[in-house]
Amino acid sequence: MRKKWLFIIPAAIVGMLLFVFIGGKVVQLLWNWLLPPLFGFPAVTFWQGLGLLALCRILFGGHGFSGSSSRRYTSDERTRFRQRIRERLGFKPTDARATGQASEDEACAPAGTSSRSSTS
Repeated sequence: MRKKWLFIIPAAIVGMLLFVFIGGKVVQLLWNWLLPPLFGFPAVTFWQGLGLLALCRILFGGHGFSGSSSRRYTSDERTRFRQRIRERLGFKPTDARATGQASEDEACAPAGTSSRSSTS
């Protein structure tokens, strides 16, 4: 078992370094291929490409963990969220909408209007 770890740990370190090098090089090559000709941005070095990759991972990509922190909403939570959004946008709340049985015309009617034409 110990011999197995003696092989896996250095291989993992080399694999991570190789992944970082390839990622930084790909960002550098793509930046230098696209952005200077299209927008006149200056070319970047490998280290700047690696910094851009790290910045994008921090801002947009998370940290690569398989378990995400986003949660799934229940049907009731989604219904309450939709009702609050509709109320904020000025759509008239109805009792039938809470049960999900409102027609599309009634659900999308702005507050103060009616989907049925009145003849008076």
